[in-house]
Amino acid sequence: MSLSTTASAFSTGVCKSCHALDKDMVGPAWNTVAKAYGSSDELAKVFKSGFAVADRKVASSNPKWKGMAATMTGAYGSFIKGHEDDAAKALFAAVKSGKM
Repeated sequence: MSLSTTASAFSTGVCKSCHALDKDMVGPAWNTVAKAYGSSDELAKVFKSGFAVADRKVASSNPKWKGMAATMTGAYGSFIKGHEDDAAKALFAAVKSGKM
């Protein structure tokens, strides 16, 4: 598997299996996530809080994404936990550059 790095050492390669920049897939488009949080610092706070569904602006406001919350919680535990700041920065860097 080819992995891409968009911020620090966090790789967004595995994220591509469920997310795209500008269209919904298994998970919401990263543009939607970036718009909901406004900054990587705000998104990192949610990651650091344990990624509770109630704290997730996109999942808590949309039944489709709320139903997928368990899938993202698993991905959080496997790929994001311990890399919260880098993961949030990678998402915002990808949105800014237009590349995942």
